[in-house]
Amino acid sequence: MIKTENLTKKYGDMFAIKGIELDLEQGDLFGFIGPNGAGKTTTMRIIATLTEPSWGEAYVCGHSIYNAPKEIRRLVGYMPDFFGVYDDMKVIEYLEFFAAAYRIKGPARRKKCDEMLEIVDLDFKRDAFANTLSRGQTQRLGLARVLLHDPQVLLLDEPLSGLDPRARIEMRNLLRRLGKTGKTIIVSSHILPELADVCNKIGIIDRGVMSFSDEVTEVIRKVRDQVILHIGVSEDAERAAKFLDGHNDTESVVPGDGFLSVTLKKAITNYDHLPTELIGEGFRLNLFQEEEVNLESAFMALTKGTGANF
Repeated sequence: MIKTENLTKKYGDMFAIKGIELDLEQGDLFGFIGPNGAGKTTTMRIIATLTEPSWGEAYVCGHSIYNAPKEIRRLVGYMPDFFGVYDDMKVIEYLEFFAAAYRIKGPARRKKCDEMLEIVDLDFKRDAFANTLSRGQTQRLGLARVLLHDPQVLLLDEPLSGLDPRARIEMRNLLRRLGKTGKTIIVSSHILPELADVCNKIGIIDRGVMSFSDEVTEVIRKVRDQVILHIGVSEDAERAAKFLDGHNDTESVVPGDGFLSVTLKKAITNYDHLPTELIGEGFRLNLFQEEEVNLESAFMALTKGTGANF
């Protein structure tokens, strides 16, 4: 659906982006992470055919940005970080204005606009003036606008920026719903936790260079070189700790809050036998689970802490 090859934009001696490589399939929700000024917006504008690259190539649904920009614009919905609304237009009028620009005519226009307001949970504001909306509501109105022509690709530039905590949660939930519709979505942010539980793929960009891009599960796999288990027993925890500490598969055992944190040796990935052995030793298990690695922890490990400002 979206593929870039050595995508580069240069202004004088400065590279806004350099050698960006992306390969996204239908239904991917790609989190584009990086500090402000890293090159996220430049990349998205090139994909949307709003900015020409210095060199390199980008394809959207098989169309080249050089040969078929009009076709790409029909397939893409691009929402910039900040956009204006017309002060004297009501919410429904604002959407109908853009629906007319997309050549949606007659009764279908009002029906489509009503559907979009319902999707973004803004139908209760349909008769409010657009300039009276909060920042979060304005962002949702912008998203409704780019959904009017049912694009196959969504490019959302910092849609969570400047939102209060409640509005961020609402927008993340909306992104999850859109991710289930089969659309290919690129959503950028400079704050990793905003996208950590939403995307199936992420890319990290800094100073115009993509440091890595992969599926979230693969990113976590790269970080986790050892399995950590949380094991709880109903009684005799001290004896359980001694048993596990002396086990051939165990590297270390550390008491936790009501459980034992057990780190297995690097070569050990299969631990199915451990519960059976513990029960065989007379222990009653009330907890046995592998410690999860979240995306934020994986990111910090891969960037060796350099992403603290993201």
